[in-house]
Amino acid sequence: MNDQNIPLVKNIALLVLFLSISTISIAQRGWEAGPWAGVSYYFGDLNTSYNLSKPQFAAGMIARYNFNNRLALKFSGNYGYILADDADSKNIYERARNLSFESPIIDASAQFEFNFLPYVHGSNEEYFTPYLFAGLSAFYFNPQAELNGELHELRALGTEGQFKGEEYFTVQGALNFGIGLKLDINYEWSLNFELSVRQTFTDYLDDVSTIYPDESDLLRARGELAVQLSDRSITIPGVVEEALGEEGRQRGDSSTNDSYLFLGVGLVYYFGDLRCPGYGKRSR
Repeated sequence: MNDQNIPLVKNIALLVLFLSISTISIAQRGWEAGPWAGVSYYFGDLNTSYNLSKPQFAAGMIARYNFNNRLALKFSGNYGYILADDADSKNIYERARNLSFESPIIDASAQFEFNFLPYVHGSNEEYFTPYLFAGLSAFYFNPQAELNGELHELRALGTEGQFKGEEYFTVQGALNFGIGLKLDINYEWSLNFELSVRQTFTDYLDDVSTIYPDESDLLRARGELAVQLSDRSITIPGVVEEALGEEGRQRGDSSTNDSYLFLGVGLVYYFGDLRCPGYGKRSR
């Protein structure tokens, strides 16, 4: 884990501890589960302006255990797709860099949730709540780029001069956090609207992080394809008069890690049993 993530981990741990201590209601316990679907986005070296114009399909399954009407623990398995292209950037030098990538994301997450309002399935009054959550994720990714109409896996090409056997890992971890809204349809079924961010521990979701390597060394070690996909820079008359891919020149920004997010809606079935005064099955 990078040093930049340590304060955030501590803050999340303190938040979870505070919420656990401050929550004493035991009105509801039990499991709920169901599917969700929505979109995924990527932010990093190839999307520094947080462009939201290219959402990709995402979906998954969630399982949640409610400790009470305020606290819950949720597990999820998720799939998404991410991509970006320097051609879409408003920054002239990023357009001249001319890199692009796309990658699947297979994500497994666990997170603690805190309901802002008391939330009880079947209640006539406490049937919705906004909520916050935070936790940890493990995920798989595999950045690829298109050349002459064919996709090529980038990690194996060592596009930033990585030695063979020292390439970045395609299974990584992330902090996850976000906001959501729970809304009952009836006693058993509810809708979950959620924005979930993954702040990853890697800067290579997009295969871009540091500097351009020595072209002759890369050619000897990895071949012509690696050279072509490492440096795709172009000139822009009147602005960028020479290609950017000189050895040692900045290719990415290694000071910040990449991130991705899921935005979606889930349909969840409650398996618990609640029979408290003032509550009962409700249909609307």
